[in-house]
Amino acid sequence: MEFTAKLNYVRVSPQKVRLVLDLIKGRRVEEALDTLLYAKKGIAPKLYKLLRSAVENANYASAEKGLDIDVDRLYVKRAVANDGPRMKRIRPAPMGRAYHYQRRISHVEIALEEKASGNGHAGLVQTVEGAPAKKPVRKVLKKAPAKKKPAAKKPAAKKPAKKKK
Repeated sequence: MEFTAKLNYVRVSPQKVRLVLDLIKGRRVEEALDTLLYAKKGIAPKLYKLLRSAVENANYASAEKGLDIDVDRLYVKRAVANDGPRMKRIRPAPMGRAYHYQRRISHVEIALEEKASGNGHAGLVQTVEGAPAKKPVRKVLKKAPAKKKPAAKKPAAKKPAKKKK
């Protein structure tokens, strides 16, 4: 089952949020919390709080709905930062002109899920029994010898300049 937490209208550009979210995607919740705790980005404390909220949502579902959820086996399944509305702003420019710029806003969503087995690699590794696979045979192509460049023309000798009398 998936447990989500959302953070809407964050005054940080989605590009900056994605830099931090890429650090925690696919990690166990404990590792992700440690990563966010020591990340040197301004958005990291907000994402830490959001991840804690997602864990608490999982605890709530475990207690209230009677689901058997092991919080130690939760991992970050999805972490997304989407664009929100943009605030248009104007800055004075030289010669009476104006520069237009946009302040970006993001919507962040984190989804947690429980790993199927305790080894941390649920469904990722499959063993195949039978004859060993044959190695693919590569054909080696011979390269043609390099062609020599034709000799460059030598510039004509310059005549000595005439002296003025």
